[in-house]
Amino acid sequence: MNTSRKISIQEKIAYALGDGAANIAWRGVATFLFIFYTDVFGIAPATVGLLMLVARSSDGISDVLMGIAGDRTNTRYGKFRPWVLFTAIPLAVILSLLFTAPNLSNTGKIIYAYTTYILFTLIYTANNIPYGALMAVMTGDDKERTSIGSYRMVGAFAGGMLVQGALLFLVAHFGNINPRITVEELTSEKYHVIISTESDVENVNIKTKDGIAQFAWDTKQVKDNTPSQSISFSIEANKEYSFIATGESNLSEDKIVVIDQRSGYSNSIYLMSGFLAIFMLITFLNTKERVQPPKEQQDNLWKDLKDLIHNKPWLVLLTIGLLFSIYNSIKQGIVVIYFTHYLHNQLLAASFMVALMFASIAGAMITAPLSKKIGKKNLFIQALIFSGITNAAIFFCGPNDTTAIFTLGIVSEFAAAIFPTLFFAMLGDAADYSEFKNGRRATGLIYSAGSFATKFGGGIAGAIIGFILAAFHYNGQDHTTIEGAIPGIKMLMSWVPATIAILGALFMTIYPLNQNKMNEITTVLGQRRLVEQNNNVII
Repeated sequence: MNTSRKISIQEKIAYALGDGAANIAWRGVATFLFIFYTDVFGIAPATVGLLMLVARSSDGISDVLMGIAGDRTNTRYGKFRPWVLFTAIPLAVILSLLFTAPNLSNTGKIIYAYTTYILFTLIYTANNIPYGALMAVMTGDDKERTSIGSYRMVGAFAGGMLVQGALLFLVAHFGNINPRITVEELTSEKYHVIISTESDVENVNIKTKDGIAQFAWDTKQVKDNTPSQSISFSIEANKEYSFIATGESNLSEDKIVVIDQRSGYSNSIYLMSGFLAIFMLITFLNTKERVQPPKEQQDNLWKDLKDLIHNKPWLVLLTIGLLFSIYNSIKQGIVVIYFTHYLHNQLLAASFMVALMFASIAGAMITAPLSKKIGKKNLFIQALIFSGITNAAIFFCGPNDTTAIFTLGIVSEFAAAIFPTLFFAMLGDAADYSEFKNGRRATGLIYSAGSFATKFGGGIAGAIIGFILAAFHYNGQDHTTIEGAIPGIKMLMSWVPATIAILGALFMTIYPLNQNKMNEITTVLGQRRLVEQNNNVII
């Protein structure tokens, strides 16, 4: 079999849908789980940050074990494709449970969150490591692998766009509680708003459909009367809640939206989980494994692990992947909080994230031609520095500087999209390097770096977000604490992740596989496989 032949566009798209599915889960969790835990489920931010860090502490072991299991799987469907099939529905189910908020005590909530979150990371590992390794065995051509990587990242960003762009609108749709609302006009742009419901709702959010009016609690109820475009609070049945709304003319009852965030988030994720399972099944049915380990390779786990820790390209990529995941996860995890509490427009976060997804798709598509021109290593370094510096500039934007925020975010994300596209292709290069140097191939074990870096980096990012917000006394269910936390929210949106990006760029300078070396490796391995194929024909 010619392992270096061109892969059809249909197969590349099918493979890309798998990362679209994975990013429904991963970006959904990275972007919305923190605010769901703090503002909806009612867990303290420091507790959430610690949860995310502790839950990831075992990822290194589970990821390596999954890589080992994948390498030793032998079925008529291949080594890695069966795992994509078997984990499709379990991953959809655990994602749904992650965004389900049962009525529990504070301790019960923490136990439930730890249990579902740890199960999510384990099932995601069982799905994502084999999925990532599959790319390395679809072709033996490193340039064709970079092309598949570009398709993969387009799929990933499209999946991210689906969940990040649509989720908040779905939350508004599924969370509509149809409350009793009365509006009394005080002046042309000032209104007295009273709402009530027939049942208790633990966490709701009030705003106008256009997101223009500023709400403040009636001064008779609350001393802190700082206006905001949305306010989160809990409702008791048949109790009236009074607000003063300003800044929007012709305000009427049908222009005011009160959303049950708990049912809104849960039902929206249930719908997204259905798409996840379908996309994974399409990937399984329409891809093929072509690159096999050398015929003479014996099953020797100790030898595989020894080769791994002496694989310098893999060690560098492991660190780079960790740093990039921290960088990206901080940015994703703070977006909704930033737009909700600094710009006072939560739905604008959806537009922002959709804009970033389009920028990401463009960045992924340009990665392959740019890497051919200047090399993967140089492109990686330049993109990291550019993205980080651009992102840091968001710190200087005020709450009304939406154009500048969107522009800086889009430019930064365009460059940031180059990292994951290159990263997963370069893990395949590290697998080729191991085969070139040692005559052995452990693709699943190599790709365990990708999953470990992604998940553990996300855990560190969650801890950073939680601890910084806790230091500024943020409480998502107490609006009186939010104003004081704004400096921390701005830091997390700008220069905190940018610092991580610059560190990643510096570390990438020691990566040893330049394009000339990869050309040599691809040629040598191609010759070895041709000789092996001819020997098999003679036999």
